[in-house]
Amino acid sequence: MASPFSGVLQLTDLDDFIGPSQDCVKPVQVDARPGRGAAKRLIQDDGSYVQVQQDGGTRRLDKARVSLDDCLACSGCVTSAETVLITQQSHAELRKVLEANRVVEPAQHRLVVVSLSPQSAASLAVHFRLTLVDTAQKLTSFLKQMAFARNFSLLESQREFVQRFRHQTLPVLASACPGWICYAEKTHGSFLLPYLSTVRSPQQVMGALLKDFWAQQQHVAPDRIYHVSVMPCYDKKLEASRPDFFDQEHQTRDVDCVLTTGEVLRLLEEEGVSLSELEPAPLDSLSAHCSAEEPSRHRGGGSGGYLEHVFRHAARELFGVQEADVTYRPLRNKDFQEVTLEREGQVLLRFASAYGFRNIQNLVQRLRRGRCPYHYVEVMACPSGCLNGGGQLKAPAGPGRELLQQVEKLYNEVRVQAPEDVAGVRALYAEWLQGEDSARARRLLHTQYHAVEKASSGLSIRW
Repeated sequence: MASPFSGVLQLTDLDDFIGPSQDCVKPVQVDARPGRGAAKRLIQDDGSYVQVQQDGGTRRLDKARVSLDDCLACSGCVTSAETVLITQQSHAELRKVLEANRVVEPAQHRLVVVSLSPQSAASLAVHFRLTLVDTAQKLTSFLKQMAFARNFSLLESQREFVQRFRHQTLPVLASACPGWICYAEKTHGSFLLPYLSTVRSPQQVMGALLKDFWAQQQHVAPDRIYHVSVMPCYDKKLEASRPDFFDQEHQTRDVDCVLTTGEVLRLLEEEGVSLSELEPAPLDSLSAHCSAEEPSRHRGGGSGGYLEHVFRHAARELFGVQEADVTYRPLRNKDFQEVTLEREGQVLLRFASAYGFRNIQNLVQRLRRGRCPYHYVEVMACPSGCLNGGGQLKAPAGPGRELLQQVEKLYNEVRVQAPEDVAGVRALYAEWLQGEDSARARRLLHTQYHAVEKASSGLSIRW
């Protein structure tokens, strides 16, 4: 599989770290001149590219600087070991597992479970001109669909913020975006770690649910379950590959394979299947506690609503405001917005959303200067958030903004549900996690982050 992680970057440090810097370059694609036939491109000993013309002449190709957009949310910051793990996560790997199941005895089958992000479902729905409900039900008949884990991620984020606010260990920076986490760990090391939320992303919460709770319900070993996650983001492959999410006892990952929205479309095309022509199938549930009659989303933006849910919960728990008004105020640009809770002219809570790396860098600079006024920041690597993730379907021609607006519109039409009101969540806290503040809940719903030390820093550039 061709790597979307800026594979043209070369290893420059002995610690196996690929870091974007002023020296990060990639060749410009140059088409053959009309009427001259195809031109060959050769790599020289110094790594430069030369185009050989039909008449035997050569010309050295210009090079383009790699921007953070090219690196896909700083995903150039991957080690060669991580690259190996990433290549194991593709629709081709899923095919291998499915084909292996066809030739082995039933007792040796791996149970293939697919969890689908609502952002991916919205992107596919626009592509096939279906409703989000139809898309989820038709995908169920093609794969098998489950989407439940974000409720736990939001509830844990709410509780964590209230605790940290009371202890004044602020600000809290949301950690659900793996592109942002990759950048934080490998660029700013231990400086940013104390600010990061420890709550697992919905993808990894779902992994814990399946490999722990659901495995017990089905009376199977966790390594017998093959968990496929469909996400709008290539960086989710990196997240699934983290050592923190590997079960040493059973030698299995919480998430075995991450497919982007585009890879699901590719799988459909390779099978010769049109999603719109499939018969819908009922959605699956994790257990008898959980209802899955139709997809739902959480109030807030297309990146999961972390800011809005934490804000409303904090206003209620800390200041007794039962229904806090959430009014977004754009600051530098539409991807950097602020929300405040005020009383008698005093600001009680100041939250922000920072999407895209230019805004993230401004946020980090404020933190370093001790001038960050925010209590909580929802941080996402992609401009416009997860609905615009790098793994989403792209417009074949014309402005991509129009396609994004269609995806946003469809996503916003889905039924809204508060995480605390979702059937089965409270029961699972009691039955599976042994209470909201238990050691088991902390182990399965939270994680930790690590500074990545490197011999030299290639990230002194300004974007």
